[in-house]
Amino acid sequence: MFELYTKVIRNAADEPAFQEIEEIRSRMKRSMQEIEIVDYGAGSRLSNSPRRKVSTIAKNAQKTPKFSQLLFRLIRHFKPGVVFDLGTSLGITTLYEAKAAPQAQIYSFEGCPQTAQVARRNLQELQASGVELVVGNLDETLVSQISKVSAIDFVFFDANHRYEPTVRYFLQCLEKAHEGSVFVFDDIHWSKEMEKAWTEIQAHPSVKLTIDLFYVGLVFFGNKQPKQHFILRF
Repeated sequence: MFELYTKVIRNAADEPAFQEIEEIRSRMKRSMQEIEIVDYGAGSRLSNSPRRKVSTIAKNAQKTPKFSQLLFRLIRHFKPGVVFDLGTSLGITTLYEAKAAPQAQIYSFEGCPQTAQVARRNLQELQASGVELVVGNLDETLVSQISKVSAIDFVFFDANHRYEPTVRYFLQCLEKAHEGSVFVFDDIHWSKEMEKAWTEIQAHPSVKLTIDLFYVGLVFFGNKQPKQHFILRF
C-alpha cells in the first residue's frame, strides 16, 4: 500500500507521452467545431443544449491532466491486458490509457456518435491502434462486449454519474474480474447518488480494498486481502 501510494499515486514525474497528448487537449480547447450531443448519462451541470462546441467539452467534460496521468501510472504499474474505458468523450483520457499500455486491448465506450468521431481522429493521430471504440448506449453495448472477453483487468468508470447505472455497470464488469483486477470510479463524491453508489461498492463482498482520493475511487480485489478502506490525499 505504501509503495502504491508513494511510487504510483503520488508520483508526479513527467513522461514523454504526456506532451503530445496535452497538445491535442489544447487544440480541442480552441476548436470551434460544434457537434450534436447524445447523452445517456446524468448530463452536464453547465449545459443541456443538444449542440455543444468541442472546446466546451474539452474544458468541462474531460479529466484534468492530473487525473489522466494518474490513470497512466496505474495502468503502467498493473500492466492490464484488457481495459474497459467507460466514457470516451474526446479520447484524451483514452490516449493516456493507450500510451501506458501499448500492448493492451482497450475497449472505449462512447454513447454519442459525433463525439466518438472526434475521439477517433485523436486516437488515430497518435496511432493508438490498441483501442476499439464501442459506440452506442452503454446499457446495451457493455453487456455485449463483456460477453466477448475472458477477463477484465482494468476498468475506468466515467459514463453515467447516477447511482443505479454505476452499481449496475460495476456488477456487470465484476462478472469478468479477478484477484488482480483494478476498478477506478470517477467523481465518487459528485452527488449524493454517486456517494451512495461508492458506499455500496465498498461494501460488496468481492471488494477487499478501496482508496478514496476524493475525486476518484480505486477498488481492488484479492481473496487473501483483509477488507480495508483508505482515504488518502492526492
